[in-house]
Amino acid sequence: MFLTISTRGTAATPATDLGYLLHKHPDNAQTFATSHGTAHVFYPQADAERCTAALLLEIDPVALVRRGKGKGRGGAPDTALAQYVNDRPYAASSLHAVALSSVFSSALHGVCKARPERAATPLPLRVEVPALPARGGPELVRRLFEPLGWTVSAEPVALDTRFPEWGDSRYVRLALESDTLTLAEALRHLYVLLPVLDDAKHYWASADEVDKLLRAGEGWLAAHPEQKLITSRYLSRRWSLTRQAMERLELARLAEADDSEVEDIDNAVAQEAPEAEESAAGTEADGSTPAADAEGTPSDAEGVPAEAKPLPLAVHRREAILAALRESGAARVLDLGCGEGTLLRTLLQEPRFTEIVGMDVSARALAIAARRLKLDRMGERQSSRITLLQGSLAYTDKRLAGYDAAVLSEVIEHLDLPRLPALEYAVFGAAHPRTVVVTTPNVEYNVRWESLPAGHVRHGDHRFEWTRAEFRAWADEVAGRHGYTVEFRPVGPEDPEVGPPTQLAVFQQHTTPQEEKKEAKAA
Repeated sequence: MFLTISTRGTAATPATDLGYLLHKHPDNAQTFATSHGTAHVFYPQADAERCTAALLLEIDPVALVRRGKGKGRGGAPDTALAQYVNDRPYAASSLHAVALSSVFSSALHGVCKARPERAATPLPLRVEVPALPARGGPELVRRLFEPLGWTVSAEPVALDTRFPEWGDSRYVRLALESDTLTLAEALRHLYVLLPVLDDAKHYWASADEVDKLLRAGEGWLAAHPEQKLITSRYLSRRWSLTRQAMERLELARLAEADDSEVEDIDNAVAQEAPEAEESAAGTEADGSTPAADAEGTPSDAEGVPAEAKPLPLAVHRREAILAALRESGAARVLDLGCGEGTLLRTLLQEPRFTEIVGMDVSARALAIAARRLKLDRMGERQSSRITLLQGSLAYTDKRLAGYDAAVLSEVIEHLDLPRLPALEYAVFGAAHPRTVVVTTPNVEYNVRWESLPAGHVRHGDHRFEWTRAEFRAWADEVAGRHGYTVEFRPVGPEDPEVGPPTQLAVFQQHTTPQEEKKEAKAA
């Protein structure tokens, strides 16, 4: 089976520069050993105007069977004859993708010391594959390649030209053309999409395949309209790997849209989160711990004996949130910025909450939440009540529409102030639940924390902390813009001078006279 890559050139930028980019000299025919046969690289044409490099892969069927341990890998059925007699020597597949990555490794990574400027510059490229398995037909080929900037020609191959009534086979003759891609980008597209179209791999898809996919898909897979199909097929339809890859792709998309690094977006928990359950003090809804928020024992100025072990502020906060949700009569609840799932676990303990959704931007936090909630061991009836979603509150999300209540517990202070309007619209404007409960630190109370240095916020990721007047002003403006009334409540022991450690606002949608009549009639 072979594949060709061609480019055009001029006297100033000769097409033979393709040899530099591929690290294979046009005057030489070269041979490379692979785990399943032999790869040959040669140039049918090489001059200043046009240069074509060909990759010919000779498959050893016996080596393929031995590598597959007789289990019919490589798309061959698990029968004695089909292990040796199949289409692998004649059609492009994952075998060809692996040969591309090993023979053209430097080109795949865009490395060319001799012509670095050419490696970084789009080329007029043409790729031809005479026989490509395409489960999904020519239409799927176009759906995969056209969004990446390719002009696609996918001509079905007849089962037998002598018997046209037999129809077409599942193979196509593929020709791709583009003037907007670098050679490295083109090779990465082929590396991923050849096995995707074949929908079969000659080796077991292990966890490191996720890393391979994301490296090759960097810059294009996160935004591809067929992302889910590509990911699932590339990972041999292994759901656990597919889910992991999709979560990481979503995080990369959010980071790119936010013009941030992935590490800055996925910062809700440490890279290596502790396996143990949280301490008696509990964890914050945003994934931080009370210790990290400097919410320790207040100073003696409050008159609380050191040995009294007051109720942790995190517990006060959860009780206040639950009280507000019960009063609202909510049954379907969103925990936005759910972190490691502490509030979710409390919500699950109350049957009144029939549908609970936890959303967080951090994939790590969601993984910890799933583990702590024991979702994999939860009964079907209980697990049907809860859903975990990855997403950012900086963007509208249609999945959040139609719920009775939403909770933003210790979330808003983790956003830069210029991004608060986006969160405001996403929650109060687009999702528009009947009730919204918001908690945030009261910065005035910080003087009562003896462990907190003067002028410091309670958590390293807090972008701001508001006074009571600042929080009220923001909440009143939000309520006025989106048709809510707002009520403010203290959380934790209230100091006569500086107020409570946490401030809570309960937003309720306005009820029109017509709605009041309807509710009265229903009652």
